[in-house]
Amino acid sequence: MRQNNSDTKPVAKIQTSTSAALSRRVVEQQAAEVSTETDACTLAAPTPESEPTHFHTPTDFDFDFYYTQPDISRILQNLKKFQAQISPQVDGNVEKQNQMQAFPSICLIGLGRCGSNIATDVALLVHGARNFYLNEFLKTEEANAKKIEKSKSFSGGWLQRGLKLHGTGAKPVFLIEPLVMLGDLDKDIEGRVRYSSNGRGQLLEDYHKLKIMNFSEVHAGGAGNAPILGQYLAKIILNKDTEHFSNADWPFIHSYLVDSCGIRANQSRLYFYIFSAGGGTGSGMASEFGLAQQSSYIRKTFDIRPESDVDGQNQSFVFEPIFTSGICILPTISASPDMSEALHINAGRLLCKYLAEEWNFSYNPENINDECYDVTQRVRPWNAMMLISNDIMSYAEQSNEDNSRYIDVNSMEKYANQYISQQIFNILSAQAVTSDYDENYFRRAGINIGETIRLDANDLFMSLAGPVATAYAESVVPDNSTVTEGRRLFEHDKSRLDIDDLFCRSIDLPHFNNKTQAIEGISLLPIAAAQYREALAKYRETGFNADHLKNLCFFNSCSSVVCIVSLPKDYKLSYVDLNKLKTHLNNLFPNTTLKRYALVIGASANLSLTTLIAKSPCMSDDFLTLIVAYIKRCFARTEYRYGDMLEEAVLECIRQPEFDDKRLDEMLDEFENPAKILDTNWHAIKPMYEKKYRELIRDANKFISINDIRLNREAVKNAIKYLREIYRHRVSKTKIVSLNNYAAAKIKTETPE
Repeated sequence: MRQNNSDTKPVAKIQTSTSAALSRRVVEQQAAEVSTETDACTLAAPTPESEPTHFHTPTDFDFDFYYTQPDISRILQNLKKFQAQISPQVDGNVEKQNQMQAFPSICLIGLGRCGSNIATDVALLVHGARNFYLNEFLKTEEANAKKIEKSKSFSGGWLQRGLKLHGTGAKPVFLIEPLVMLGDLDKDIEGRVRYSSNGRGQLLEDYHKLKIMNFSEVHAGGAGNAPILGQYLAKIILNKDTEHFSNADWPFIHSYLVDSCGIRANQSRLYFYIFSAGGGTGSGMASEFGLAQQSSYIRKTFDIRPESDVDGQNQSFVFEPIFTSGICILPTISASPDMSEALHINAGRLLCKYLAEEWNFSYNPENINDECYDVTQRVRPWNAMMLISNDIMSYAEQSNEDNSRYIDVNSMEKYANQYISQQIFNILSAQAVTSDYDENYFRRAGINIGETIRLDANDLFMSLAGPVATAYAESVVPDNSTVTEGRRLFEHDKSRLDIDDLFCRSIDLPHFNNKTQAIEGISLLPIAAAQYREALAKYRETGFNADHLKNLCFFNSCSSVVCIVSLPKDYKLSYVDLNKLKTHLNNLFPNTTLKRYALVIGASANLSLTTLIAKSPCMSDDFLTLIVAYIKRCFARTEYRYGDMLEEAVLECIRQPEFDDKRLDEMLDEFENPAKILDTNWHAIKPMYEKKYRELIRDANKFISINDIRLNREAVKNAIKYLREIYRHRVSKTKIVSLNNYAAAKIKTETPE
């Protein structure tokens, strides 16, 4: 909202990674506006009698110009209508139909072609398993076989073996059903989902919790592999009044994602944005959608509702914490001539932008004691960004000897989708509440949910921040009915779980597990593959001595880890194995300030281990390579664009005790040059998209030029400052402090008289 000039509070100094020119312009606008201006959030001004209640105080203003629905009653109505769509009642119970059911605690947002495909596959996974068990309960084995066949094409043996979707004697697992949203700057996204293979055809009709965000009225031709265009189009979508969209579902989706995040009426607390970093649509839109949600959420943090409003809305707006994460697919980094450099540059732009925003939010000490300091102006798109490299999927294929000769892009994408789906499934099952599970699974499986140690939104909020990598492995465990507790603890037979091997496989290069048909390994390599393979070999040869690995920045600079152990029903993990697991984590991550554990029972047929590694993944070779590729291509002045001086300068800036930003001033231009990605006339493309902005949003005060969202040199410096902070992270061991001098007292008492 615009600032009222009757308020004497000074305008907050803006701390973001967008251009300084935009910052100055916004501040000048705020100081010049008068109180009679129409609120930026309402295109049609209400009459005094019907004036809605607003979220913001008069002193607040929307730096990023994101639209928010100002009418609380309208938000609640939209949520009720949206809930009716995703949870339709078919039992004819009128009283139950009139009750507003709870939203799933977890939501997946797939953006772009890659992100929407993965999110759809996850929906297919949980929906296929649900249908299988419902049919099993109804004794319709013929329908079961059809559902299994549909699921085979998605994740093959892993879906069947890992979730026990075949055979009559399999013990059931119970699954959650998250809300899944798909968005793409493509007018045919619905057709792509409806008519694609892999068993997705009927998903739109059968899985009511899957919704499509149709943005074709804003743009229907993609983002041209340019994230800045995807970001700009996302700003148009998120700035446009939702009531003026032709898509009737968009006001409901917007109220769910943006307007109501964190309030009691919306029970969703965990949001995962899935996208490809190398493209234009997902890479550009994802962070903008995340910023809109976080901006709305953080403003509600400081919005204390009057008691009359709270009473009138039946506590609907009581504030609750949320956790959001991006799941970012990084492009292949190889010497192959088939790989487009633009993918590297696009990914580097996203990573640079995110680190700059994370620095401002978490570490930037500037103006912290300033009277003008406003925490609402330090927003980043997600609490954490999980990184999964497409490059390493090639190692998974190479590990499968039968297919090592047939490596292609489609296979790599298929394996990447399966790996990501595995991680999402384990993360979601560790955070779901009891209301997320189908009653049939819960009751018939005979599972005691009280044995599960769950991670809630607060746990993740405090444990995970910044870039995050995933380590994953799973094992088939012996049946408890045939293996006694004593044998499991003390006898070293082949059927016993090898926790050492399980942990080592989780941090290995990606590979197939032939027994479980799962893809195991680490999602982002700490160093080059050949060197990392050699270090892992020494790790095994020395009896899992971490000296060969822990000095790598990826492990040594890690500040926190979250470990999720998923157990099949009735299997008890021995305390010996649990202690071994903790020992491995302590040895490999010597400087973690926080380790969190979650134990999920009954959500899978195999024992699986998921370890989330926070912050230090930005020290990996792939991460640094992508950022430097972007800086060199889009910021470097001509004399530094073709040599190695820039790479060396960035590494020196990270390593040196003092940050010499003047050296970067000499080598970098003030703003990024988008033409270096587009490889065309930027000045010819720019007015085309700005015209679309002016036509769709007629309020001149809300206009934003594409130039205003370019990253600037300060964003590069802030990203490097974040890297410096992580590079220097160390933990000093706790030292005993005492006021007692036991030794002196002992000497005194023993002295003969």
